[in-house]
Amino acid sequence: MHAPTAAGPAPTPTFTLARGDQPEIDLTVKRSRFLARAARADNEEEARGFIAAVRAHHPDARHHCSAFTVPSPGALAVERSSDDGEPSGTAGGPMLKALRSAGLSATAVVVTRYFGGTLLGTGGLVRAYSQATARALAVARRVRLTTRHLWEVHAPVADAGRLEAGLRDARGRGAHDLTVEGITWGPNHAVLTLATDSPDAVGLDELLAALTGGGAEPRSIGRRTVEMPA
Repeated sequence: MHAPTAAGPAPTPTFTLARGDQPEIDLTVKRSRFLARAARADNEEEARGFIAAVRAHHPDARHHCSAFTVPSPGALAVERSSDDGEPSGTAGGPMLKALRSAGLSATAVVVTRYFGGTLLGTGGLVRAYSQATARALAVARRVRLTTRHLWEVHAPVADAGRLEAGLRDARGRGAHDLTVEGITWGPNHAVLTLATDSPDAVGLDELLAALTGGGAEPRSIGRRTVEMPA
């Protein structure tokens, strides 16, 4: 009997921003300056903290418009936007739309405006905030979030080295998506921790059967999210 399986393909990876400072975009429209910067925000607290930090960095600016989308476990993402004194619907909403179009999760963006003395009108504001947001997201460093499913395999100490080599060889040949995360050695048995993209154990079961003559089986021990360059 093999480990519990889950039907269906592996989840589609999610894209978000890399942690740390991101480039700032400086857009001038009819002498008004729009400074746009995006940041990674894994929850609403981080998003609001980033907005507050930008506001503190530009205390003399008239507007600090914002939008963010952050994950909510077991529910739809939390999305918020703010016009921060601009005419309703001309800043935060268009920024959130640009953020959605970028296909990013766990991301916040702030556009700070220094008024240049010329009114831009409703359409002009929508275009300016949308463009500033899109440019900031376009130059931001991204990462891919993907779920790796973890498995535990027990093997006699005398066979563990050969089994590890066979698993790594299968990975090197591109036959499987698995990685060997580590080995814990005991007096008689070793425990190999493996990770795969798929929650389905059938392929791993077959590989282990081929390498051990049916002497080793995977046991699901959970999953974790990893970040990879986008």
